[in-house]
Amino acid sequence: MPLSSRRAEKIARVLGNRLPGITVVLENIHDPHNVSAILRTCDAVGVVHVELLYTCEPFPRIGRKSSSSASKWVDRRKHRSVHECYAMLHQEGYRVLATRLDQDAPSLYDVDLTGPVALVLGNEHRGVSDEAAALADGRLHIPMRGMIESLNVSVAAAVLIYETLRQRLAKGPLPFPALPPEQYETLLKDWLSR
Repeated sequence: MPLSSRRAEKIARVLGNRLPGITVVLENIHDPHNVSAILRTCDAVGVVHVELLYTCEPFPRIGRKSSSSASKWVDRRKHRSVHECYAMLHQEGYRVLATRLDQDAPSLYDVDLTGPVALVLGNEHRGVSDEAAALADGRLHIPMRGMIESLNVSVAAAVLIYETLRQRLAKGPLPFPALPPEQYETLLKDWLSR
């Protein structure tokens, strides 16, 4: 079926709103529904790709139905070691911040998230591994005032990603397209064929 001009325009517009410099590292997230929900949030905000860091859990199987097709529009890069994942992110200019329930970790509202940032979220039961936390450039936490000291990982991801977007919007209008021209053109060709 040929691509309609209306669909092509929407693809170009949505891609133009993608935000470089934000990624999420999902470390051993067990439930594919949580991964799918995180992908939906990433798509909504304009995250180009996420990092799947799976060292002790199998890589998740993500269906289009459960992710509402977000898996089609958010690229996923797979990693089997923390070192390899972080080395690639550092090479690309990201600052890696691990989420931890830690009294010494600053609140996400006190951390500058306007530069290139990779937000590390951990397994539903174990959280971010000690290795991933130790090798990160910093840590942060989501302040909570209730009896329960944790959020569902997909909700935590949404809070973090939207705070990152809020901080960028607070600095002024975002460029359109925000991606570098070469990356935009490469992705546009790919997206038009999806």
